[in-house]
Amino acid sequence: MSVPLFKYFPENHSGRDFVIGDLHGMFHTLEIMLETLEFDKSQDRLFSVGDLIDRGPQSDRVVDFLKQPWFHAIQGNHEQLLLQSINSTSIFKAWTERAGGKWWLKLSDSERIKVQEMIMNLPMAFEIATATGQIGIVHADIPIGLGWQRFVKGLQNDPELQQHAQWSRIRHRYVTASESVPKVDGIDLLVVGHSIVDKPLFASNLCYIDTGAAYTGYGIDSRLTVLQIHPTRNVFQQKTSPD
Repeated sequence: MSVPLFKYFPENHSGRDFVIGDLHGMFHTLEIMLETLEFDKSQDRLFSVGDLIDRGPQSDRVVDFLKQPWFHAIQGNHEQLLLQSINSTSIFKAWTERAGGKWWLKLSDSERIKVQEMIMNLPMAFEIATATGQIGIVHADIPIGLGWQRFVKGLQNDPELQQHAQWSRIRHRYVTASESVPKVDGIDLLVVGHSIVDKPLFASNLCYIDTGAAYTGYGIDSRLTVLQIHPTRNVFQQKTSPD
């Protein structure tokens, strides 16, 4: 039986909802942010745009967070690399040597199995009902001209659509060219990661929140970004460090 690649969340009537940008193993920074936000694990919810692992120092903590009932994540392209590496020597080599997957080599076989099982069961898209509108989450992008409902309907059985959702930067190219970004019809706000931005960027009805949290040695202002989506919209950031 295939894993459902889309999940819908009804409105949270008792707490707040947040979306976290690409974590890339910066779980200690996330914990600092949760303390700052006075995050209530009994009623608040935290959604992730994916790329929980690689590059940062604490990728091995991913299972601890995926077990939490308040933490909901989709697969990013780095989760996909992990899964693809199971059956591909070339992908395994590229991932562990050049894409931040070196942490994987330090895990025991039993630890690897736990990580694989949990990541294998992650969806690729969320929709969340909130007081600020219907919020969609994918890791990277959805095809230009394809509305949200058609995207959700086709995602389960369309490998090209899955690839686009995890890897595409087509809309982001409009951002870098200072052009208007094509809207995604059928959703009030689409939150994405994958493409690094200097600061949280709202363009058309999209929000880019990958602010390079794990890129602390690359000469950028590395920060972890959290977008509150319910009951109001707010942006929060925490500067990251290599430790």
